[in-house]
Amino acid sequence: MFDVEQWIESRETAGLLNWADQQGAAKRFGVSVACIEAICLKRGILPARYQRNRSMISCREQLCLFTSHVAVVGCGGLGGFVVEELARVGIGHITVIDPDVFEEHNLNRQLFSSIADLGRDKVAVAAQRITQVNPAVVITPVVKAFKHSNGLGLLAGAQVVVDALDCITTRLELAQVCRALEVPLVHGAIAGWYGHVTTQMPEDHSLESLYHHPGADKGIERKLGNPSFTPAVIASLQVSEVIKVLLDRGSPLSRRLMMVDLLDMEVAEVSLVADASETGKGSP
Repeated sequence: MFDVEQWIESRETAGLLNWADQQGAAKRFGVSVACIEAICLKRGILPARYQRNRSMISCREQLCLFTSHVAVVGCGGLGGFVVEELARVGIGHITVIDPDVFEEHNLNRQLFSSIADLGRDKVAVAAQRITQVNPAVVITPVVKAFKHSNGLGLLAGAQVVVDALDCITTRLELAQVCRALEVPLVHGAIAGWYGHVTTQMPEDHSLESLYHHPGADKGIERKLGNPSFTPAVIASLQVSEVIKVLLDRGSPLSRRLMMVDLLDMEVAEVSLVADASETGKGSP
């Protein structure tokens, strides 16, 4: 009688195991599809959903992503695209934190919003969507507002945190909590045709530098609005930063701010200071 590893190896073709066989193995051996995915990756067999990844992400690296835990704070314009892309690339555990429900004004840009889901918790809809996109992903929906007082608990176990918030004060609190946990924070912000991205490493104070004189708490997006395409672009840049940090590849935007102008199709970069003493103030 085959054990699960032998059964998987008997079904793989060209180093791939298709979805039907992944489901079949889970049913035959009474385990989750996530368990089957882990066995495949540990044995150098790639679930076929990831076959277009393998020219740039090795099977070993795909296993690294699968065993990773990423927390996304905010599930609106940026957060919806971030969660979807993380799940599709193969992050194994995603915690998504947001206290809000979908409203009609979300329909122009928020990936998980639909007329049928107006009034539903954003994170619940996100969890439902991800089970359809990639059932091997564990998604933990948290219907809570992130605060400094609950941040350590909400982010416990995460290896990277993604900032998809729209409040400067909360972003600065998030930066402080991530620094306390020694976890990298990938920050993104959008307004109209414009957006920016940076990655704050645990030893840095990039967000304090960026928002040294924050002005209005909600930022300029209240004036410029947000279309459908800007969050998609900035969220994709954030996800690429997450992958680089987890795989220790490339050059993350540490102490650098990438600014994107989609109206004139221009990209610029500025340096951010390294520590709190250079901003003229300490952490919030």
